[in-house]
Amino acid sequence: MKIKREISNILVTGGSGFIGSAFIRYLLKNVPHFKGVCLNLDLLTYAGNPQNLKEVENDPRYLFYQGDIKDEVFIEHLCRKYAINTIIHFAAESHVDRSIHGPKEFIETNVLGTFHLLEVIRKLPHIHFHHVSTDEVYGCLGSTGFFTESTPYAPNSPYSASKASSDHLVRAYGKTYHLSTCISNCSNNYGPYHFPEKLIPLTIINCLRKKTIPVYGQGTNVRDWLYVEDHAKALWMLLEKGNSGETYNIGGEEEWRNIDLIHEIIKIFAQIKQINKEPYIELIEYVQDRPGHDFRYAIDCSKIKKEIGWHPDHNFFQGIKETILWYINHPLWIENVQSGAYLKWIDTNYANRS
Repeated sequence: MKIKREISNILVTGGSGFIGSAFIRYLLKNVPHFKGVCLNLDLLTYAGNPQNLKEVENDPRYLFYQGDIKDEVFIEHLCRKYAINTIIHFAAESHVDRSIHGPKEFIETNVLGTFHLLEVIRKLPHIHFHHVSTDEVYGCLGSTGFFTESTPYAPNSPYSASKASSDHLVRAYGKTYHLSTCISNCSNNYGPYHFPEKLIPLTIINCLRKKTIPVYGQGTNVRDWLYVEDHAKALWMLLEKGNSGETYNIGGEEEWRNIDLIHEIIKIFAQIKQINKEPYIELIEYVQDRPGHDFRYAIDCSKIKKEIGWHPDHNFFQGIKETILWYINHPLWIENVQSGAYLKWIDTNYANRS
């Protein structure tokens, strides 16, 4: 059944992070019929950076509150104060390597945080809840095949297990308490404002600084890459037209082996800079593979295309060139993030702000 959900005022959790900030920028710049409040709730941990939203921070529709998604009382207060009728939930610990070394924060944020949000929705059942998740909950593929919405869950890292747990909570609350919920599982995102610990920004930044580019194992692991603005577009369309109780996979349909991806980044970087790529290829260094490293992810996103009418606007070569150019043109953002200066700026400007 086709629907058109009216979104008056929206609460975005984790809106200062990479994907959350891309969604807010997309909403405020590309959706002129949205006239309501876009309220960003972010705890501003290491991955949350208010500078990601500098270009929209003066939009009268935008509001920011610093807070924890586990604080039910505060979230309920915000929902009532601003007559929220939609929540889109990005806030999460998301780096696999960090989850291997310290899984506790992933359980607390991704599982318990989602639980507390759902408890608020149980008190305010008029609110539609969209949960943003990952394809990693499905586990690992061989050299062929694709994840679909009916693929059994088989997470292989503390991170993906915590996201799988939160997915199950959202589904269960929707069914048990007759709430309006929706889940989307996306492939690997890339684009501007991506935190430097991730593969694509790390490769670009290390090219800029002529530093070693580390590659796990032999670099043969395969990922499907989705430009972050295309993901933001998909999420807005799902908020308006996604059926309650459904799951939608969002993929870029751009599979790359890690080592081939790095070579492609180096090639495009060298073309932009009009320099020889060979010295940058020599920066590649193979390092010990991480535990439980999934071999391949690939998404079948035919459902969202057919039912919602979404399609990506960027092919990989357009997206990666725009991404490389963004990092080249934003050295101060890189410096502030890598030096930790942005955290001091947050402490000065946002400490206990609410």
